[in-house]
Amino acid sequence: MSVQTQTTPSGGETSVLLTDEPLVLGALAARVVCGTAGGIATFIGTTRDNFDGKRVLRLEYEAYRPMAQSEMMAVCTRMRERWPTLRHVAMAHRVGVVPIGEASVEIAVSSAHRREALEAVQFAIDDLKAHVPIWKKEIYEGEAAAWKENAESRAGRAAMERCALPE
Repeated sequence: MSVQTQTTPSGGETSVLLTDEPLVLGALAARVVCGTAGGIATFIGTTRDNFDGKRVLRLEYEAYRPMAQSEMMAVCTRMRERWPTLRHVAMAHRVGVVPIGEASVEIAVSSAHRREALEAVQFAIDDLKAHVPIWKKEIYEGEAAAWKENAESRAGRAAMERCALPE
């Protein structure tokens, strides 16, 4: 488990965590409580038992850890640039096996106002899925495991391909 933390000039804190351990549901909300914040928003992504009519047994996540933490911090930086009223930002992602009903990702944000906190959390999960090198494999009942690709990661890959230098 490795927590990376930064403090902003205004005293806000940003922390990211990439861990093999189960995430404690709601733990990040407590980290972002602040007397100057009027709103706290959270997102928790959990493993569901089905996808596309198939029974999901579990998820497995892999990450390029050094880059994943760095990119998670970059997501938080982009959040702060877009919503300057954010006070505290905390983000955690689990790697390894994540059983049904357990959390794989949690994001918590506090802000002076609720709208910014809510918008920032939505942005954070979409940006994380598009840019952070964490890969998800779904294990289905009676089928071979399949690496999952989402719209955000496809869009991120397409953008990288457009920027690639010709050989």
